Amino acid sequence: MGTLIYDGADGFTFDDRVLAHLQAVVQAKLRRREGFLLIWTDRTADPVGVLRSIWIDPSISIQFVFIRPDLPELNREWISLLSERANSNSGLWLEDELRAEIREEVPEGTYRASKSKSGKPHEGA
Repeated sequence: MGTLIYDGADGFTFDDRVLAHLQAVVQAKLRRREGFLLIWTDRTADPVGVLRSIWIDPSISIQFVFIRPDLPELNREWISLLSERANSNSGLWLEDELRAEIREEVPEGTYRASKSKSGKPHEGA
């Protein structure tokens, strides 16, 4: 499990694979000097979880700390999906189901298939 350190104080835990994909999206957005909202359910302290949201902006310090010295392999399709979400008005929503697929706990395509069946949109929350 890696850590996203936001504004030098708060550290938020993510799986290294999820964190690596998030880093790629954040890097691209900040390179263009664009801010966006990141939203997720934090289940590190309680299984019920706490809904968290942080504003990612070029003026705010952010660090990505990984447990392993090598970054996990990135999936371009996932980076594209996360980038689309980061560019949306509702921000980058990292749902539990989406993170499970990025972590490879469920077969690739499971998240998108579930959204297609439920009729919910593929981007935004």
